[in-house]
Amino acid sequence: MAAITEPKLISGNANMPLAKAIARRMSMHRGMSVNLVDARIERFNDQEIFVEVYENVRGEDMYIIQPTSNPANDNLMELLIMSDALRRSSADRITAVIPYFGYARQDRRAKARTPITAKLVANMIAEAGIDRVLTLDLHAAQIQGFFDIPVDNLYASPVFALDIEHHFKGAMDDIMVVSPDVGGVARARELAKRINAPLSIVDKRREKAGEIAEMTVIGNVAGKKCIIVDDICDTAGTLCKAAEVLIENGATEVHSYITHGVLSGPAVERVTNSVMKSLVITDSIEPSEAVKSCPNIRIVPTAPIFAQAILNIWGGMSVSSLFETETLVPIYEGMYQRE
Repeated sequence: MAAITEPKLISGNANMPLAKAIARRMSMHRGMSVNLVDARIERFNDQEIFVEVYENVRGEDMYIIQPTSNPANDNLMELLIMSDALRRSSADRITAVIPYFGYARQDRRAKARTPITAKLVANMIAEAGIDRVLTLDLHAAQIQGFFDIPVDNLYASPVFALDIEHHFKGAMDDIMVVSPDVGGVARARELAKRINAPLSIVDKRREKAGEIAEMTVIGNVAGKKCIIVDDICDTAGTLCKAAEVLIENGATEVHSYITHGVLSGPAVERVTNSVMKSLVITDSIEPSEAVKSCPNIRIVPTAPIFAQAILNIWGGMSVSSLFETETLVPIYEGMYQRE
């Protein structure tokens, strides 16, 4: 059944440029102006968060655009409080668009007496009155099962496949997709299948947290242009070390495609000084000025895929259609021309 009301967007402070970009893309698709709902989100002197929505949202289909990136706690609380404000204002349906789902790395009990914080966050989101979640490249697929509400998890790999085919045109036979650890093999294999490339793995062993004792390359990377694929790059220590090991094993070039550029601490400096020729990230997390000015970091936009996903949810259409590279070609028109 077709939706009657128009989809309405509201954004927190976590990634306002992405929210505005999504609104612009939706305006293009709808042939009418789609603007962010007018609201204010401010801090009291004791850093309590206050939200006030200035427009009528009664009976509306609302989409809150808010990654829970650094500062994770503030951005998460903004999301929960915005949802409460909309629910108490009689919004009909509330969808949380969370391009980067914070706390996703705490998805299991690795040791005794530790929390599963991703499950706690899922409970908080549902209790705040959110009806559905739309996210991108969850750290672990099982996190979808932590929610008692529908979760649509988009994938960056079809967008990355388009980008690789565009930037490595004529050299696709030399490409080798690399997983930086054994845990990320499924993600790397997915991209390798899309671009018809072989797969290699960097096996890392840690003696203690934060320190990598040894790295071994599984597979022959000699003479290959290696593309490291992962979902999160935090301090970039593992990524830069993996690039060095690949070069030592005969790779001619190393590039990295990472969905979420957390890039905290010394990450940008490490990437700048690394043997990697390029690091490609999405704008799921608002890039800092240091990231934007780094010569070997390139940012791929996610607004086209999120705008289309929101319209599909609003119109009752399939979101999984966006998993296919062919579906994304017209959505990313002008950026990647295929022959």
